[in-house]
Amino acid sequence: MPDPEIRMRKMVEALRENQYRITPQRLAILKVLAESKGHPSVESIYEQVKTNFPTTSLATIYKNVAVLKDLHQLLELGFSDDSNRYDGNKPYDHPHVVCTVCRKILDPDISALADMTQELTRETGFAITRHRLDFFGICPDCQARQ
Repeated sequence: MPDPEIRMRKMVEALRENQYRITPQRLAILKVLAESKGHPSVESIYEQVKTNFPTTSLATIYKNVAVLKDLHQLLELGFSDDSNRYDGNKPYDHPHVVCTVCRKILDPDISALADMTQELTRETGFAITRHRLDFFGICPDCQARQ
């Protein structure tokens, strides 16, 4: 997992470069995203931020998530049967393993992905610009409970 302090600095730098104010609430949102070991939903970010900033609204979280996404500082993972989840640690395309029971999301380190992208380019002639690769299964914790 990337260093949370480095991710925070990069997100703050991107906001400043684009003329966004760095407010205490915004910093709290960035901190949740930079320190998250999982992939929080907007609602989860809201629950964590409102402990220190009780006047923060859910709309504020949504607006900040949208800004960070537009600045390529956040990766959005959309799922048809659940709310979107966000990755502030790795804001670039990478594979995910998703537990279908508890909804935990992990980032496996798959070195063969670069080879797969090159092979797809050779096979199809496509210039691959983005990818999304998700694996679904049952995590070890949920398997132990079954």
